[in-house]
Amino acid sequence: MKTLLHTAVALALVVATGWAAAQDTVVYHVNDTATQALSTLRNIRNHLDTDPTAKITVVTHAFGVDFLMEGMKDRNESSFAATVSALVARGVKFEVCEITLKNRNLKREQFIQEADFTPSGVVRLTKLQKQGFAYIKP
Repeated sequence: MKTLLHTAVALALVVATGWAAAQDTVVYHVNDTATQALSTLRNIRNHLDTDPTAKITVVTHAFGVDFLMEGMKDRNESSFAATVSALVARGVKFEVCEITLKNRNLKREQFIQEADFTPSGVVRLTKLQKQGFAYIKP
C-alpha cells in the first residue's frame, strides 16, 4: 500500500512538472497591415518580455502581408524590417500566404529575408490551432 502511495505521488509530481514546463505556443493572425501590424509587433514583444520561452508564429494573408515587404514603414516612418528582424532573433516565425502572392501579383523577392512562405494562410492558421496553438488576432 505504501509503495502504491509513493508511486501515485511520484506520478503526480511528474505530471505537475510537465505542465509547468510546457511551452506556450501561439499564432498571431494578421490580415491588414494598416490596422494590425504595429500593435501585433508590440504585443509579440510584450509577450516575449513576459514569457521568453513562448513559441510564436505570425501568419499573414491579404493586406496583412504588406508589413513584411522590403522598405515598408509604419505610420511613424520606422522600418518594419528592423522590428521583425529583432523578433526573429528571439525565435518568432513570420509566414506569408502564397495564395495572397498569386492574387495580388506579388513575388517572394519583394519580401524581407526573414519572411517564410506558406501555401495558404487560412489553412496554416487551422493546422496550428489543431496542434494546440493559442489564436490571437490583435
